[in-house]
Amino acid sequence: MFSRSCLSLLLALAAAFVQQTAPQPQAAPPPIPETPAGHTLKAWLDAFNSGDRASMDAYLHKYDPGKPVDREMEFRGMTGGFELLQILKSEPLHLEFLVKERRSETKAIGNLDVKEGDPAVVADFGLRALPPGASTSDLNFKIDAATRARVIDGAIAQLNESYVFPDTAKKMGDLVKSKQKKGDYDSITDGNAFAKMLTQNFQEVSHDKHLNVDFSPVPMPKRPEGPPDADARARYRKDMERMNCGFDKVEILSGNVGYLKFNFFADPEVCGPTAVAAINFLANVDAIIFDLRENGGGDPKMIAFLSTYLFSEPTHLNDLWERKGDVTHQYWTLPYVPGKHLDGKPAYVLTSKETFSGAEEFSYNLKNLKRATLIGETTGGGAHPVSGHRIDDHFMIGVPFARAINPISKTNWEGTGVEPDVKVPAADALATAQKLAAEKLISK
Repeated sequence: MFSRSCLSLLLALAAAFVQQTAPQPQAAPPPIPETPAGHTLKAWLDAFNSGDRASMDAYLHKYDPGKPVDREMEFRGMTGGFELLQILKSEPLHLEFLVKERRSETKAIGNLDVKEGDPAVVADFGLRALPPGASTSDLNFKIDAATRARVIDGAIAQLNESYVFPDTAKKMGDLVKSKQKKGDYDSITDGNAFAKMLTQNFQEVSHDKHLNVDFSPVPMPKRPEGPPDADARARYRKDMERMNCGFDKVEILSGNVGYLKFNFFADPEVCGPTAVAAINFLANVDAIIFDLRENGGGDPKMIAFLSTYLFSEPTHLNDLWERKGDVTHQYWTLPYVPGKHLDGKPAYVLTSKETFSGAEEFSYNLKNLKRATLIGETTGGGAHPVSGHRIDDHFMIGVPFARAINPISKTNWEGTGVEPDVKVPAADALATAQKLAAEKLISK
């Protein structure tokens, strides 16, 4: 499973293209507009740049409730904060701006939409890293009728070729074509707005949260064909090191209960040693808690890698069926992983509505195998791996090309999410798991 787009990964991957240079003196930051959107942007910059968890938590509680503070703090640790360089567009409830990462020369375009009210809470917020050499004049790129037609045709062609359900692909194309014929897109000149509208229209039919049309005002670098070269792998390794491969916390709680929190499933070829170190630290616990409340998914190979520690026998975890070629890939526990196994030890998985994609697979697999107790909220509901397809220099589409098929249930969690065994608010999941683990261990 590929993870849902998130700010930290978006910038980390894009930063791979940036050459480090000597720091330059910074000009005074531009004034932030005295508008509802401006007030929210200032509050975010102040809290984010402070690096203070309490300040970040207070900002999220007031302006962006539901966004995990741990994820923001991880992003802050990776970037070092942002310097505001330019306000590109200002409306009362909308801002577009340019920022620079403090820890590198990476620049990013920001888009902020807020709702009317006091405070003006976030409706939509995104950052996109710019490739080196991009000019601010590129940021004013506007789309015309020819661009809209080309993007619609290109997106529909990619869906018809690769989307996991061909009939649904046709229905999505028919809907967008009908809207195009009625002129629903004719007045749109902003690329972000057009990409967002197409995404919404495609999802009206598919309800597929992995499907997404994306826009970049500056030309996107072309990805070379074939597997990543040595330089690309080196950049990926560096990015993973900066994020500790997504592993956020490992500790032994009272009662000798292990606790492991990680926020995505990275490639085990790069991040296997980090995973082994985390699991080996917990080798002698009497029970283990996996915290996936902020985990957005990732590589199915890491799912199999970590799952192997929970079983003593070869175990069939999941299948992925690809539409192209009608090919099924099976995922089993591995013949060998370093260190002690935790088979036989009670296991608990913490979930939230933010738990998505590969994190849902990990949860769903263990639930169906009756190997773990799931505690928390119903997960996000994305079971289709996605691949990116370039439409032109400014637009791309993420197309779900396969679907998970659990060997026990013969289905998956697409659109429904994974139901926990014990439903509690995500904030209460850890305390609930600790209580259940203590009761389980006492009864042994």
